[in-house]
Amino acid sequence: MFGDISGMMGKLQEAQQKVEETKKRLDTVLIDEASSDGNIKVTVTANREIKAISVNENLLADAEELEDYLVLTLNKALKRAGEINEQELAIAAKAGMPNIPGMDMFK
Repeated sequence: MFGDISGMMGKLQEAQQKVEETKKRLDTVLIDEASSDGNIKVTVTANREIKAISVNENLLADAEELEDYLVLTLNKALKRAGEINEQELAIAAKAGMPNIPGMDMFK
């Protein structure tokens, strides 16, 4: 009914390995984001790790404004990182999945 179970298990292990390789690769994918006026610049990985933050000196005098800029810019960068992360992991998982009838969840 399900064909070669050991073959399917091998495919699942292969899929898991591809997902892990993709996660490691996403550590090297850098996403740069800036506030609308360029006063804050951030760099994050596709695995949502902050790598760099650059702040215009004009913002250092007003902590509240600086915090607002940081929150907005970091959220934009992390959103983009999350989208890339999800797309890449879905592709990796789909590529390694065995063809099981009725289990076409990645279409």
